Amino acid sequence: MDIIESAQKALRTVETRRRAEAKKAAEQAAKEFGFSLEEVLGGAPKASKQTKGVPKYANPADKSQTWTGRGRKPQWVIDALENGHSLDELAL
Repeated sequence: MDIIESAQKALRTVETRRRAEAKKAAEQAAKEFGFSLEEVLGGAPKASKQTKGVPKYANPADKSQTWTGRGRKPQWVIDALENGHSLDELAL
Protein backbone atom coordinates (compact mmCIF):
# COMPACT_ATOMS: atom_id res chain seq x y z
CA MET A 1 0.00 0.00 0.00
CA ASP A 2 2.89 2.36 0.81
CA ILE A 3 4.36 1.81 -2.65
CA ILE A 4 1.01 2.54 -4.32
CA GLU A 5 0.55 5.72 -2.27
CA SER A 6 4.11 6.84 -3.09
CA ALA A 7 3.53 6.20 -6.79
CA GLN A 8 0.23 8.11 -6.77
CA LYS A 9 1.88 11.05 -4.98
CA ALA A 10 4.73 11.04 -7.50
CA LEU A 11 2.24 11.07 -10.39
CA ARG A 12 0.40 14.05 -8.88
CA THR A 13 3.71 15.88 -8.43
CA VAL A 14 4.69 15.20 -12.04
CA GLU A 15 1.28 16.35 -13.28
CA THR A 16 1.49 19.57 -11.25
CA ARG A 17 4.98 20.28 -12.56
CA ARG A 18 3.98 19.59 -16.18
CA ARG A 19 0.90 21.83 -15.83
CA ALA A 20 3.11 24.65 -14.50
CA GLU A 21 5.54 24.16 -17.39
CA ALA A 22 2.70 24.23 -19.91
CA LYS A 23 1.32 27.42 -18.41
CA LYS A 24 4.74 29.05 -18.50
CA ALA A 25 5.20 28.03 -22.16
CA ALA A 26 1.76 29.40 -23.05
CA GLU A 27 2.50 32.69 -21.28
CA GLN A 28 5.80 32.98 -23.13
CA ALA A 29 4.14 32.26 -26.50
CA ALA A 30 1.48 34.90 -25.84
CA LYS A 31 4.15 37.36 -24.75
CA GLU A 32 5.99 36.88 -28.07
CA PHE A 33 2.89 38.22 -29.81
CA GLY A 34 2.48 41.09 -27.35
CA PHE A 35 -0.39 39.67 -25.32
CA SER A 36 -0.87 38.33 -21.84
CA LEU A 37 -2.20 34.81 -21.41
CA GLU A 38 -5.42 36.23 -19.92
CA GLU A 39 -5.96 38.36 -23.05
CA VAL A 40 -5.47 35.35 -25.30
CA LEU A 41 -7.78 33.15 -23.25
CA GLY A 42 -10.48 35.81 -23.12
CA GLY A 43 -10.04 37.15 -19.61
CA ALA A 44 -12.82 36.59 -17.12
CA PRO A 45 -15.36 33.88 -17.88
CA LYS A 46 -18.40 35.16 -19.73
CA ALA A 47 -21.82 35.15 -18.16
CA SER A 48 -24.26 32.50 -19.23
CA LYS A 49 -26.16 33.34 -22.42
CA GLN A 50 -29.33 31.84 -21.03
CA THR A 51 -31.63 34.11 -19.12
CA LYS A 52 -34.33 33.14 -16.70
CA GLY A 53 -36.89 35.11 -18.62
CA VAL A 54 -39.27 37.86 -17.67
CA PRO A 55 -41.78 37.00 -14.97
CA LYS A 56 -45.34 36.78 -16.32
CA TYR A 57 -47.18 35.69 -13.19
CA ALA A 58 -47.09 36.78 -9.56
CA ASN A 59 -48.54 35.38 -6.37
CA PRO A 60 -51.39 37.71 -5.28
CA ALA A 61 -50.56 37.04 -1.62
CA ASP A 62 -46.82 37.71 -2.04
CA LYS A 63 -45.77 39.75 -5.09
CA SER A 64 -42.12 38.76 -4.59
CA GLN A 65 -43.02 35.23 -5.74
CA THR A 66 -43.03 35.24 -9.53
CA TRP A 67 -43.03 32.70 -12.35
CA THR A 68 -42.03 33.10 -15.99
CA GLY A 69 -44.55 30.58 -17.24
CA ARG A 70 -41.77 28.19 -18.21
CA GLY A 71 -40.74 25.03 -16.46
CA ARG A 72 -42.38 23.44 -13.48
CA LYS A 73 -45.21 25.39 -11.87
CA PRO A 74 -44.40 26.72 -8.41
CA GLN A 75 -46.53 25.43 -5.56
CA TRP A 76 -48.31 28.78 -5.18
CA VAL A 77 -49.51 28.55 -8.82
CA ILE A 78 -50.75 25.00 -8.30
CA ASP A 79 -52.56 26.06 -5.12
CA ALA A 80 -54.16 29.07 -6.82
CA LEU A 81 -55.37 26.95 -9.75
CA GLU A 82 -56.84 24.37 -7.34
CA ASN A 83 -58.68 27.18 -5.52
CA GLY A 84 -60.44 28.24 -8.72
CA HIS A 85 -58.14 31.03 -9.91
CA SER A 86 -57.01 31.19 -13.53
CA LEU A 87 -53.59 32.01 -14.92
CA ASP A 88 -55.06 35.24 -16.28
CA GLU A 89 -55.79 36.34 -12.72
CA LEU A 90 -52.17 35.70 -11.76
CA ALA A 91 -50.74 37.54 -14.77
CA LEU A 92 -48.72 40.68 -14.17
